[in-house]
Amino acid sequence: MTRVKPAIHYENTVQGLFVRRINRFVAEVQIDGNTEKVHVKNTGRLKELLVPEAKVTLQKTSNPNRKTAYDLISVYKPRLKWVNIDSLAPNELMKQQLMSLNYDLVKPEYTFGDSRFDFYMERDGERYLTEVKGCTLATDLERGIGLFPDAPTERGVKHLNELATAAMKGYHCTIAFVIQMNGIHRVFPNDDTQPAFGEALVHAEKAGVQVVYYGCHVEADSIKINGEYEANLSLTQSENVLE
Repeated sequence: MTRVKPAIHYENTVQGLFVRRINRFVAEVQIDGNTEKVHVKNTGRLKELLVPEAKVTLQKTSNPNRKTAYDLISVYKPRLKWVNIDSLAPNELMKQQLMSLNYDLVKPEYTFGDSRFDFYMERDGERYLTEVKGCTLATDLERGIGLFPDAPTERGVKHLNELATAAMKGYHCTIAFVIQMNGIHRVFPNDDTQPAFGEALVHAEKAGVQVVYYGCHVEADSIKINGEYEANLSLTQSENVLE
C-alpha cells in the first residue's frame, strides 16, 4: 500500500500584500485595499521574505474574540515561489510522518534531561527521540541548500547537546529539518548567525544522532513533504543568502 505523504491544506485563505512587521508577532498587510494587522505565525527574523509589497497568503481565524482576524501563513518569493512560514507546520507534518511508520507509541512533547523534545516513540522495546526544526532561509537554490537558524537559538543548541547525550544512553535520536520551501533539500548550519549551532550539530551527529532533511512542495495554501534526505555535514555551504 502506498503511504500518503504528510500534508497540510489551509482553509479560508485570502491573498494580500505585505506592508511592514510591527513586532515578532504582528504585521500590517493590505487585503483588498485595506490595511489589516495580522498575526505572524513565526518569530524568526524572516527579513529576506517579509519585504514591502511581497505577496502573502493569510488564513482567516474562526475565533471572533482574537485581536487579529488573520494568520500570515505563506510568502511569495520569485525564485522560490511560495514559502510556508507557519512555525506549527513542521511539527504537524512530522507527526503525520511518524504516525505512518508503525511505532508502538508516538508521544509529543517528551522531557529528557533539561529539554523538552518534540516527539518520543517506542517500537519493540527500543526508544526514539525526534526534534523538529523548520527551515525558511535559502542560500543556494541551484544546489538546493537552506540555512538554519535564521536567528540565534540557544534552545536549539541545547536540544542538540541533549540529543547527543540521549544517543549515548541508547536512544535512537533524530533531528529533522522540515524545509518549508520549494527546491531546497539540504540544510547547512548558519555559521554567520550562530557558529555554536553548527558545532553542536556536528557533535550530535558524531554521537549517533541522525540528521534528516524533509523537502516539501509548497503552494499558497498548502505544504506537503515530498522527499527525505540524509545529511552530509562535510559539504561546504554557499556564503550568500538567496536575495
